[in-house]
Formats: sequence, C-alpha cells, structure tokens
Amino acid sequence: MDSYERYSGDCVYLRLLTELDTDALLAFRTQNRDFLRPFEPAQADEHFTKEHVRSLLSRWTAEREADASYSFGIFESGSEQLAGTIRLSGIVRGAFQNAMLGYALAENLGGQGRMTEAVRLILEIAFGPLQLHRVQANAMPRNVRSLRVLEKNGFRREGYAPRYLCINGGWEDHICCAITVEDYEIIRFGRFRL
Repeated sequence: MDSYERYSGDCVYLRLLTELDTDALLAFRTQNRDFLRPFEPAQADEHFTKEHVRSLLSRWTAEREADASYSFGIFESGSEQLAGTIRLSGIVRGAFQNAMLGYALAENLGGQGRMTEAVRLILEIAFGPLQLHRVQANAMPRNVRSLRVLEKNGFRREGYAPRYLCINGGWEDHICCAITVEDYEIIRFGRFRL
C-alpha cells in the first residue's frame, strides 16, 4: 500500500498519513482539542507540538512498515483539507486476521455523513488490500454518533466492557462492536463471495 494512494468516496477520500502531513495534523489536533477531549485518553500540552506530531507520524510509518497499523487522513474531496483521522491498529495476523478501528473528525464536520463514508472506505481497504477477516471498534455508550456510524456500516454489537479504557482521566465503559469480511460482503454485494 503506497502513501500516495487515495481511496475516494463522494465527500471524502482517505490517504495514508506521512511526515509531510505534520502541519495539517497539528492544526487538526489543536483546533479540535476541546471537542475531542471527552472521547480520548488525556493528552498533555506537549502532545500538541510540532515535534510530538512529527514523532507520532514517524511511529505510524514504522508501524505501517511492520504491518501493525495503518493510519489515514480523512480529507475533504473539494478542498483537500484534513478533516480527521482513521486508523486500523493492533493488527494480528495468523488465525485471527483482526484490527481495531479508531477515528476522529473535526467538530464542524460532524453529522454530515463524512465519518460514515470514511468508515465505509476503511472497510474496503481492510477487507481488500489488507485481507483482514475482522475489524473491531469500541465506543462509549454516550457517544451515540459513533455508535450510529458503526451501525450504518454493518458493525454488530458484541458486548459491553465496563471500565474498558481510561478516557480523559476516567475509566469509561465501552460497547464492543465488530464486522467480519462475510458480513461486509453480504452488506456490500448482497451475498458472500467465494
């Protein structure tokens, strides 16, 4: 998978993030810091510096090269602006062929279908070029928008995990969701392809 490849939808496209995206990612993270705070682990001020973001992108590149994670920018189709991030991480191969999905979108773009489209595109990548069998995603029960995005993309609820992650300094319950390639192909093609 090349960093210049685009995976395009109607409103957004996905492209792997590289160190060339440092300024855009820093701006996204800084502008949406307060909005994303209730949904993310606590972030120290140093996480909002150019050095930290450059280091983060460098780590994501190394993880991609090791087939451990794939970190994409969500870009607006018209303006080419970075609208958010979406990642497949914690990839386990072998008998599992599984990844965890995480994402974030700019506050001013929520509720317009962009994240639903971005998740649809990342599933095309996960079950296409990456040849995964399963993608998992977890969301806090109060994050209704995120749960709705997952449902629209065919994720099923598989469980409830009390005090699953430390978010913004407190342990938060999460609803555990997943989709397999079989589910995805039935949704996309109306049947499972052999």
